[in-house]
Amino acid sequence: MRINGAWTGLLTDWLDQNQLDAPGTRSRLARYAPDDSVPVAVWRELLEDTLDTIATGVAPELDVGACVQPRHVGVLGYLVLACETLGDAMLAYQRYERLFYGEQLAQIDTDGTDAEIRWPQTPEPLGQKADGVAIAALVTFLRRQLDDPPPPSGIAFHDVVSPEQASAYEAFFDCPVVFGDDFVRVRFPLHSLQMPMPRRDPTLRQLLNRQADALLQTLSRDQLLEEQLHRNLLRLLAEGDPTLERMARRLHMAPRTLQRRLARHGMSWQQWLDHAREQLARQYLADPGLNLNEIALLLGFSEQSAFTRSFQRWTGETPGGRRRVRDRRS
Repeated sequence: MRINGAWTGLLTDWLDQNQLDAPGTRSRLARYAPDDSVPVAVWRELLEDTLDTIATGVAPELDVGACVQPRHVGVLGYLVLACETLGDAMLAYQRYERLFYGEQLAQIDTDGTDAEIRWPQTPEPLGQKADGVAIAALVTFLRRQLDDPPPPSGIAFHDVVSPEQASAYEAFFDCPVVFGDDFVRVRFPLHSLQMPMPRRDPTLRQLLNRQADALLQTLSRDQLLEEQLHRNLLRLLAEGDPTLERMARRLHMAPRTLQRRLARHGMSWQQWLDHAREQLARQYLADPGLNLNEIALLLGFSEQSAFTRSFQRWTGETPGGRRRVRDRRS
């Protein structure tokens, strides 16, 4: 599961709005272009690190979500704007959700009084801060686009929060908010599904539908390549020689072909390898059963010092420093 790179711009815009320097966070955010895929674990850690370190207030994730603009959601955001009604927009989001999360997760249901869009808990949870950003962005987006938008009928989240945070959530959403639910839910009065979208445009909608369909086809091919790369990388790292040539051989393609396919996403083999190693390093550092020397070997480094230098280049901190931060937070 992943998010699109454009979504990380929410955090950049929040930093700008609050005039916060946060050079470490900005450096990490700058790595992602709008059409990049950002693993959920990376987004969750980046968001939590930033808000825990420099944010004030009880629920700063809501302020991050309130910075949302259509560009943060890519073509999906503009497609929703071009829909005829709120109900039409909800169905369009569900149809093209894979462009945002890489998977189709949203479920839509109605009863006698309300319509509900909900998301189940996933094997790789987003966490309360990232869920809070997402739902705050959804509600803010609709508030800005609809004439006299009704408040949600109710909202629910997976995680449990403090009473102070719960009060902040109810004040922001102007509706009852439940915590500790099996789903993240947003409910709207059923009659509100007929509300017209002020920027509806049938011609633009057709064009954006075609673009979104084409992106879904590309996404399927790219996801297959990403899965193949990650599956074979672990073997190459264990052998201590993760080169472009060896990876291409495992994928039964020429090195130039693999280079071209990576270049379509604006990265070289070394950039992809560094990015993948960084993700794995963060996962391994969260495992107290692995020492730094073992992590270095798992990542294909011949010695711990080489791993330390690379991790500092990727993140601006040492592996030991990163582990101590996680230990303090847990």
